[in-house]
Amino acid sequence: MALQPVPRRSVPDDVVEQIVDEVLSGAMQPGDHLPSERRLAEVLGVSRPAVREALKRLSSIGLVEIRQGDTTTVRDFRRHAGLDLLPRLLLRAGELDTAVVRSILETRLHNGPKVAELAARRHGAELPGLLEAAVEALRTETDPVKLQRHALGFWDHLVDHANSIAFRLMYNTLRAAYEPALPALAAMMAAEVGRPEAYQAIADAVIAGDADTATAAARALLEPATTALSAALTELEEAR
Repeated sequence: MALQPVPRRSVPDDVVEQIVDEVLSGAMQPGDHLPSERRLAEVLGVSRPAVREALKRLSSIGLVEIRQGDTTTVRDFRRHAGLDLLPRLLLRAGELDTAVVRSILETRLHNGPKVAELAARRHGAELPGLLEAAVEALRTETDPVKLQRHALGFWDHLVDHANSIAFRLMYNTLRAAYEPALPALAAMMAAEVGRPEAYQAIADAVIAGDADTATAAARALLEPATTALSAALTELEEAR
């Protein structure tokens, strides 16, 4: 293991970060045993309570299994972790993981039309004004990163009015993963966020309560960029 002494600020957080990096990089494999709390405290230069707290956090996100009086074992995060791990997977060592970007695009294309459909069926009286303001911002904005933020705001309103806690939590996670990459994705997303008329079509259908048209309009917006971005990711992977 390449663990390093931890600065005294936010000690459990820093311990968590180091072990997460080791697990996600493959340096620690599923089934590997972590050193004892005492040994970890010595290696990292922190207290045992700090190590204990960090291990509890790692257990809560599905990265390790703690057995009372026994060893702490690395788990297969692909089988045990939740969506809250996604932002960590997207940007690693300052680089986008193209496979994770592709999975986010696929999830977005699957969820977006359903969210639009549910919003059309369930929305409240305040949604029309919110969507119109979001579309107007998309029409007038020229900054590519801010355009993406306005697009996220548009979808944020739809998710709220879809009135589904599962979609809300998934959207929160996807947005948290996506936002740090906005500058890197600006050029690739320009074709989508630069189509205010497509957002208007979704808004009109949702406001009219036309679930089928809202679904189709959302897919018409999301699918071209998803296809283009997936192709670009493939080219990037092949060039590496």
